[in-house]
Amino acid sequence: MNTLNVLVLGAVGDHPLEEIAAVDPALRVIDARGVFEVEYARTWPAETVHRYVPQTLVTNSTTTRAERDALLANADIICLRFPFPLDLRARCPRLTWIHQTPAGASNLRMGDVWGSAVTVTTSRGYNNALPIAEYVLAAIFLHAKSLPQGFHDQARRTFDRRAYRPVLIQGKTLGVIGLGGIGREVARLARAVGLRVVATRRSVTTTQQDVEGVATLCPPSELSTVLTQSDVVALCAQWTPETQHLIGAAQLRQMKPTALLVNVARGELIDQHALITALREGWIAGAVLDVYTEEFTGPPPAELWRLPNVLITPHTSVGTDVSHARGTALFCQNLRRYLNGEPLLNVIDWARGY
Repeated sequence: MNTLNVLVLGAVGDHPLEEIAAVDPALRVIDARGVFEVEYARTWPAETVHRYVPQTLVTNSTTTRAERDALLANADIICLRFPFPLDLRARCPRLTWIHQTPAGASNLRMGDVWGSAVTVTTSRGYNNALPIAEYVLAAIFLHAKSLPQGFHDQARRTFDRRAYRPVLIQGKTLGVIGLGGIGREVARLARAVGLRVVATRRSVTTTQQDVEGVATLCPPSELSTVLTQSDVVALCAQWTPETQHLIGAAQLRQMKPTALLVNVARGELIDQHALITALREGWIAGAVLDVYTEEFTGPPPAELWRLPNVLITPHTSVGTDVSHARGTALFCQNLRRYLNGEPLLNVIDWARGY
């Protein structure tokens, strides 16, 4: 077999290069981590650069454009994270397959890879599901025990005990919108603390009871069934044309006035203007948002950020001090399938959106 050049553009776990190279002697693994950041600093929005591009990699860059072009021109397979070269497809004539270690296919929308003929896979269902699920549980506890009121009191240096309204989590209902890899992990942890879980899944066509660890599993058309009974709603679905503004004014009005909305998916799943109105007027009790509309192009709108019943974080739910490198494991598994001529796992369907 001819040598295949595997270009690694981003950190993918502990000792990833050795794991990838060990798949087959025909693979030539090229470490390009930290090489393209100088381009990202010039081509990506400032908010993305601020969050994801270490300035030291930009200022200390020693590669030329010609050298970077040569790396891409000779690549047969690329493993990348976020961000990535926006003109990747145009610069990779030999490229047959890209693996993105993050789960969200929508990360690729800004580049020329989106909708192209190149096969693209993601680590959907494999990477970061546990830390994201823990984030959702943390948000639930934060809200249920009125902990934000403690920060408010501490800032004022006075207590308002009547403002605390702690509730018992056990027996409450969590609605998971999108019972995929992340949604299933959220459901698993939620059940462990006594929450009843109801959920939706795109591929389900009829409502089912007591399946896959949830009390009720509904098709997307039954979203209102989940919203009306949930004390917490967790958005875990992919951003696609179907899920754009999945949660709008009508859906927010269907939720309980005591309900918490947690979004660990993408900001575009929510009509942000409707959310601001809902939070301001008390349609729902609060929101914990790890994402917001157009988050990679700028900060949240001030009118959302200053609401007292909102907590916004900069897409940190994926963070962890332990690398399970499951995305790397999936990439290696797919490499074996690729070399054996077998169908790859987690291939993006451009029409579906993930």
